[in-house]
Amino acid sequence: MQTPVGTRTSHDRHGLYPEATTVEDLRRNLASVRERIDAACHRVGRDPASVRLLPVSKTKPEASLRLAYAAGCRVLGENKPQEAYRKWETMQDLTDLQWSVIGHLQTNKAKLVARFASEFQALDSMRVAEALERRLQAEGRSLDVFVQVNTSGEASKYGLASEDVPAFIQELPTFSALRVRGLMTLALFSGEAERVRQCFILLRTLRDQLRDSAPAGVGLDELSMGMSGDFEIAIEEGATVVRVGQAIFGARNTLDGHYWPTDSNTEESPS
Repeated sequence: MQTPVGTRTSHDRHGLYPEATTVEDLRRNLASVRERIDAACHRVGRDPASVRLLPVSKTKPEASLRLAYAAGCRVLGENKPQEAYRKWETMQDLTDLQWSVIGHLQTNKAKLVARFASEFQALDSMRVAEALERRLQAEGRSLDVFVQVNTSGEASKYGLASEDVPAFIQELPTFSALRVRGLMTLALFSGEAERVRQCFILLRTLRDQLRDSAPAGVGLDELSMGMSGDFEIAIEEGATVVRVGQAIFGARNTLDGHYWPTDSNTEESPS
């Protein structure tokens, strides 16, 4: 794939995106992001239709989500299963609105995801696969899933190490309720574009290596990578799904790091 030179991250804009408070704001922001997606595709000779935009509504109130729906959004991404489940419960009048859970899942929250989500992008352990399978079978549902890979090597990121992914993929046909669609990653949160780019190259390379040996029924066509600060680089490196929140909804009060484990940010305790 042709790699452009000079595309930069915009992580330094964190907190600077104005809050979208009207349907018109959201329509304008969605159009702006779509234009950036189109431009990134054209730089590397890709069809813009090959990239799905997933608006990420985490931390945003129900009112903002309803504005997004009015602006045309029919799938929304949420990080925390409990927060997403509460929103789903109160917005069931929007019968064609679907939910993608893109953050780490504890096994005791699998019952929530199995009940309402159409997609789960952070599958990174057999324990989670088993818990989801059990709950999905009970609900009579199936779920699109992405395998999360830690391409940055940071302890603060969830996901499988790249060397563990091949064996993990081979086990997934056991879980008939899980429809494997591809791989997902979070890149380095860095202003150094080439370091960020290497995370995306690693995921694409891994996917390409695994395609020929993937078991029947396991799809590896999709690459979910890129957020508000780096989605253009991700597209240049093959992303088919980009997860964009702040550039659509406006700045969040909570840093992205809140959603990843650190010494001061441990998992929620079981309830």
